[in-house]
Amino acid sequence: MSDLTFEQMLEESFKTIRNGEVVDGTVIDVKPDEIILNIGYKADGIITRSEYTNDSNADLTTMVSVGDTLTAKVLKVNDGEGQVLLTYKRLLAEKGNERLKEAYENHEVLKAPVTQILGGGLSVVVDEARVFIPASLVSDTYEKDLSKYQDQEIEFVISEFNPRRNRVIGDRRQLLVAERAEKQRELFAKLQVGDRIEGTVKNVTDFGAFIDLGGVDGLLHISEMSWGRIENPKKVFKVGEQLEVLIKDIHDTKIALSLKFPETNPWANAEEKYAPGTVIEGKVARMTDFGAFVELAPGVDALLHVSQISKAHVDKPSDVLSVGQEITAKIVDLNVDEKKISLSMKALEKNTEEAAEQHEAEEEE
Repeated sequence: MSDLTFEQMLEESFKTIRNGEVVDGTVIDVKPDEIILNIGYKADGIITRSEYTNDSNADLTTMVSVGDTLTAKVLKVNDGEGQVLLTYKRLLAEKGNERLKEAYENHEVLKAPVTQILGGGLSVVVDEARVFIPASLVSDTYEKDLSKYQDQEIEFVISEFNPRRNRVIGDRRQLLVAERAEKQRELFAKLQVGDRIEGTVKNVTDFGAFIDLGGVDGLLHISEMSWGRIENPKKVFKVGEQLEVLIKDIHDTKIALSLKFPETNPWANAEEKYAPGTVIEGKVARMTDFGAFVELAPGVDALLHVSQISKAHVDKPSDVLSVGQEITAKIVDLNVDEKKISLSMKALEKNTEEAAEQHEAEEEE
């Protein structure tokens, strides 16, 4: 007969376990905040809500059922109440870190949902292992508000892996930069000067607008926005607006755009429309000491020299004219190559006086 008591024999029939050991168990009871496992030991194993999931509001009864088998890691063999404290979450995190290490070494692209928006970036979880993506590595452009990424599934690579220091850094920016570079190569291979292409207004400045052509930005300079004069691009274009633009020039990675389409050139057929001797109406656009520039059509300005304003002496144009004033004048000279037109109001005054004199002579007869 053995000298061992029944209790001693029963205790020896159970396996021994140690802190840090990985054990398998069968769920024998589930409560909203804890799971009880039979792990083949003299005491049951307990997994609390915080050691099962990162969701502090989770109801474990909706996640685990009696009879399920779970693999967990021993935190404490005796939690003070004779039970074995287990963790499911940390074991998954360790396995997740192995996954992240492998992805880091192989430069693998990972995909995971954003679980938390932090002050300095985003937090994502891969197999319960946390990855931090700093704000500077979230996008290839500055983004002030990261809240739009909440619960969004994003792709990234692991750029730094140091789990001992709890430092696992993700990088989404380099993927976007690489994707953008590929799009640029494809687009530059197709683009040619003279092409017309659809684009989206990306940004508007005082000197022009940047147009997204589908992965490549082109500059629509203020001087190329219209055949006429644009004073403030921000009053003409809005971010997000769709435009058809003309490729004016391509230099390395810089694209110059234009809205001056050839068929809308106001100087087309200028010899006919603005032939010397033609009487035309226009609006005073701006003035200098030597004369006034009169807009005959958008993109077509003519010079009314101070000496041609009136037969009477005029010291400066602003003495008799004002910006925005509609005038009638005679075209006295045209240089299409230099896009110069000269006007005269005095010539019409002369004609008017001659007509009056002729009328008086006819009456006397």
